[in-house]
Amino acid sequence: MQAEQVTRLRVVIRGAVQGVGFRPFIYRLATEMGLTGWVINNAQGVFIEVEGDKPRVDAFLLRIEPEKPPHAVIQSLEASHLDAAGFTAFEIRHSEGAGDKTALVLPDLATCADCRREIFDPTNRRYRYPFTNCTNCGPRYSIIEALPYDRPNTSMRLFPMCPACQAEYDDPRDRRFHAQPNACPVCGPHLELWDADGATLAGHDDALRSAAGAIRQGRIVAVKGLGGFHLMADARNDDAVRLLRRRKRREEKPFALMVPWAHGPEASALRHVEALCHVSELEARLLRSAESPIVLLRRRADSPGPLSAAVAPPPNPYLGVMLPYTPLHHLLMAELGFPVVATSGNLSDEPICIDERKALERLAGIADLFLVHNRPIVRHVDDSVICVVAGREMMLRRARGYAPLPVGSSQKSEVSSQKSVVSSQTTDDRPQITDNRHIAADIQSPIANRINRQSDQSKIQNQCWPLGRT
Repeated sequence: MQAEQVTRLRVVIRGAVQGVGFRPFIYRLATEMGLTGWVINNAQGVFIEVEGDKPRVDAFLLRIEPEKPPHAVIQSLEASHLDAAGFTAFEIRHSEGAGDKTALVLPDLATCADCRREIFDPTNRRYRYPFTNCTNCGPRYSIIEALPYDRPNTSMRLFPMCPACQAEYDDPRDRRFHAQPNACPVCGPHLELWDADGATLAGHDDALRSAAGAIRQGRIVAVKGLGGFHLMADARNDDAVRLLRRRKRREEKPFALMVPWAHGPEASALRHVEALCHVSELEARLLRSAESPIVLLRRRADSPGPLSAAVAPPPNPYLGVMLPYTPLHHLLMAELGFPVVATSGNLSDEPICIDERKALERLAGIADLFLVHNRPIVRHVDDSVICVVAGREMMLRRARGYAPLPVGSSQKSEVSSQKSVVSSQTTDDRPQITDNRHIAADIQSPIANRINRQSDQSKIQNQCWPLGRT
């Protein structure tokens, strides 16, 4: 190719384009098309330069939007032609952190189908590994400390990748190519089960199995998950559920349920949910989505296997139901095989607890045991809550899976001024929506105030949307 036939295209893309596999996508697209150049993350978004003949360069530009990763949101795309620079290959360059912090941070994403298959495959090296993830799923917002979104800027920096994980990370053909939280049992975080004093009772998979055994026995287990602790109890055990209400000082507000994912054919994934509730096609889609919110469902009058009436006291006809959304939850729920109460790890009117040592103090007298892990949670993330009204989604609490992205289908709203809604239940059985800042600052308690101060210290400069209360 003659030099005069070569053109260089610079592309600047802003939006939710970090943590979604955008650089690997651009790398594969450019190399497939025989283009040279580079792609880089920086604090504003993704920058690209490609070189090649003009028809291929133009075709490359036109393919970005329709073929982008499924979780990417492009707010703006600016392209300009420049003189050729003589690139000899295409590469992913080391990220830059200089400049204003304007890139959007992606929410945490529920476990994808590929990772679900791996953790239940005895021949896979990630069999029963509770921190499995890839480019298409896993933690994002809850682990990020600074922009751009790269492993050194997350709490996963504490876990250097083993050679096998590093090889996946470096392989453009692998779905873990540049997956920042990539980990395995050899090099990644692990579980421990603690008693109420913080003494270790079991580790790794034994910790998970022992925690499941404790829940079966009617004990209350605090489980450190993606964005904080859940308090879990057997939802069929009336004594356990009422004890949790007394300990948590939560007299009437309904508890959320986590229901096992029926592993096997996708069409039967919700059979445990459908045994308890009526589920429309839209509600089913929400339950299985990457956002994986709590969905308010109308309970069935003929449901087999009674739940405790204390889960959602009468006359409330709804149950707040979610499916497992991390490998840890999938493994735990598969071990149990029945619904559990999964309520936020806090006393009423306090923010959710995210640190295991502080959980021993704040949840003392509530939890009997603590299933913890050593991946730090940078910021607390509560469960989102949605109901379907007249065939349309109504957001009752906007948190995990949605925040910190801007509100609205265009994803172009001003994030700093967004408000969220928190739900309660009215006596006439309709969800009541109250406007509330999506931040723990609206809770007036010493613990909440201290957590807010700590959160302020860890905000991403100009780009933090603190998640709020339970």
